[in-house]
Amino acid sequence: MKNEKNIAILKDMAESVRTCMFTTFSAHDGFGSRPMGTAKIEDDGSLWFYTNEYSPKTKEISKDEQVLLAYSDPGKNTYLTVKGKAELVDDAVRKEAYFSPFIKTWFPDGIEDPRLILIKVTPEEAEYWDASASKIVVLFSMLKAVVTGDTPDLGKHDTIKF
Repeated sequence: MKNEKNIAILKDMAESVRTCMFTTFSAHDGFGSRPMGTAKIEDDGSLWFYTNEYSPKTKEISKDEQVLLAYSDPGKNTYLTVKGKAELVDDAVRKEAYFSPFIKTWFPDGIEDPRLILIKVTPEEAEYWDASASKIVVLFSMLKAVVTGDTPDLGKHDTIKF
């Protein structure tokens, strides 16, 4: 039951933003991040992305499967990081099921593009901050903390495991 709750938090926060900074590691270049749109989040919490099979990130994933995804929605004051293991998947059924016209921008031949491959990220741990109360409520909490010397209540913060 706990894992279902954690997956629900992950899905809710990541689906509301859709685009994350996808960070990989290369022994030669160190950390590398790039914005990537989330194609699908499955019920088991796995996150799926489209990419070019010959991109630097696929080489990095082939050598080091650990990745970090960072989702941010400053307008709602919500933030999510996901640590997980990435793998390259060439699955025609999923390519078709998760495809959207937006992907066609990078892959004009659609799911038939020979460079098109999927990245599956299996989450291991996530950390989130959710202060989605109105900015007035957050500001009031901060001002109250200044006056009382207490710590302001800026919403929920937790680390969750999968």
